[in-house]
Amino acid sequence: MKKINSFLFALLGILLLAACDNHGLSKTKSGLLYKIISDGKNPVVKRGQFIKLSFSQKISGVKDSVLFSSDSSLPAYVPIDSVQPNSYSPVEIFSLLSKGDSAVIIQLADSIQKKSGQPLPPFIHKKDKIILTLRVQDVFDNEEMVKKDREALMVGFHAKETQQVEDYLKAHNINAVKTDKGTFVEIKTPGDGPLIDSGKQVSVIYTGKLFPSGKVFETNDKEEGQPIKFVVGRHSIIPGWEDGVRLLKKGATATFYIPAFLAYDQQPGPDRKPNENLIFDVKIVDVTDAPAENQMPMMPGAQNRPNMRAVPPPPPAHK
Repeated sequence: MKKINSFLFALLGILLLAACDNHGLSKTKSGLLYKIISDGKNPVVKRGQFIKLSFSQKISGVKDSVLFSSDSSLPAYVPIDSVQPNSYSPVEIFSLLSKGDSAVIIQLADSIQKKSGQPLPPFIHKKDKIILTLRVQDVFDNEEMVKKDREALMVGFHAKETQQVEDYLKAHNINAVKTDKGTFVEIKTPGDGPLIDSGKQVSVIYTGKLFPSGKVFETNDKEEGQPIKFVVGRHSIIPGWEDGVRLLKKGATATFYIPAFLAYDQQPGPDRKPNENLIFDVKIVDVTDAPAENQMPMMPGAQNRPNMRAVPPPPPAHK
């Protein structure tokens, strides 16, 4: 598989050099530039089928500019359906693909801005090119086949994230308790009273850190900082928090080591990447009965997640 992928991306690298002058590329009605590499051995996909894609999306000419990649996440599962001809989206060419095909798709940043009507993120400039390379790994006839394939991949992917956390804890001699769901909790001060349970409102002072660097990305542990409040069991906070606080009591201090699937999973996290394991130092300031109505808290790390709406997303994962 590594040899296949290396050959694929080496070939696409050659195409990208040509793409600088748009040589050898086709164009959709919306102006999207693309090139499909096919051996012609398999039939073109049909409407109602699903394609499984490995992909990488980057900004042309910018070092370390990968925006999304299936190397650090799961492949994308995309339904084949009718597409508006002026969408200026990679999905315009998906109905032209076959199993085993590779493709390069180029979007111009200024065209993205004009067609979306939204400003570009600060890390993308009007003259940039957004380049998506992909390969069709498989084709499925129905959602049940997609679900079965995706679930099998997720088991292995979540196990990998968990192993990363376990290796980190072992390397740093950290004694943490693993919950049934998979959050690792290092209890530093036990606190008093009963364990926190569903229906309780929890007030928390916290510091969020990137994994494994420990770099702080967000904290409310300041002189004028206000605790974040949420009701356990209402799923208004990342799963790793709901899971971890159930081992704590009022006054407890602890550190949560949260595998990505219990944080933001495949969505971009605080470091603007999918599948980020995270670390949180927490202090349980108060535990009370839940109010009649609870305002949705901002997810820890949410304010550091960039506005990606104007960025062309990777092929959408079908769930």
